[in-house]
Amino acid sequence: MIPDEGTIGVVGAGVIGTGVCQAFAESGFHVVAVDVDPAQLQRSRNNIQRGIRLRSLLRSASTDREVGPILDRIRFTSDPGALASSGWLIENVTERWDTKARLYPELDRICPPTTRFAVNTSAIPITRVAGLTQRPERVVGMHFMNPVPLMSMVEVVRGRLTSDETIEAAKRLLSTLGRECIVVSDSPGFVTNRVMMLTVNEAAFLLQEGVARSAEDVDRLFKTCFGHRMGPLETADLIGLDTVLLSLEVLRDETGDPKFRPCPLLRNLVYAGMLGRKSGEGFHSYEGAGASSPPQRRESDGPSARQGLHPRLSG
Repeated sequence: MIPDEGTIGVVGAGVIGTGVCQAFAESGFHVVAVDVDPAQLQRSRNNIQRGIRLRSLLRSASTDREVGPILDRIRFTSDPGALASSGWLIENVTERWDTKARLYPELDRICPPTTRFAVNTSAIPITRVAGLTQRPERVVGMHFMNPVPLMSMVEVVRGRLTSDETIEAAKRLLSTLGRECIVVSDSPGFVTNRVMMLTVNEAAFLLQEGVARSAEDVDRLFKTCFGHRMGPLETADLIGLDTVLLSLEVLRDETGDPKFRPCPLLRNLVYAGMLGRKSGEGFHSYEGAGASSPPQRRESDGPSARQGLHPRLSG
């Protein structure tokens, strides 16, 4: 099958994959969204529908006129063979090496040699992923930030064997999507997450040690003193604490540097299923709040945080 440059294959329909689907479909691309879990595909479709309606209302546009055509451009399927028509493939699966090690040889087999692979990873080196394929010169990092439909900048990562042609093609694709990009060299965590994950982890240690009384205080300091739109712990909740933990583990293992050791409080929150916005609670509580609403202050902020315990983990 000859791939179509106007068709984007998206592997993984989680939070980031859903945002990628929406962004490309809104820009007029046809999208093939693949996930092994049919229920996740349905959640992805529902979330895209809500996201389009919200953006339409903010622009005072007709939601019916917006939603239908955009959703019609997305095909949701559990059949990876549907990716064979894609000119670009954007992978968004979990930050686990064993998962990617199984996935990429299969994608390499399904997709024609001319299809380019964009690895949307938080920390895993692009060169390592490219080594799983027979097309390393066509593999590039394309690090979208959450929430994808609202973020104007993408971190593009050049692997050791990524060709100049692939870098230029990535720039053109993102320009068509209405995004800017900055190209960086390959390294675990690249630029953004090499810095951000350390910041989040250290903020979690400060909360665990009782240096800060609450997550709200940590975030307020960063927003007020430095003008950040979100504090580090709010950012972690938005990313997903499970993704933050996996990213820190990748950074520690890939660099061999103990400074990336995950904070025990972060690890315990993940063990408890408290993953941030997507689960309703993380460092902050979002119960009863919309996806774009500010975090809610918990009455338990303070003593339990100073003891390094979350109220649900203290028994």
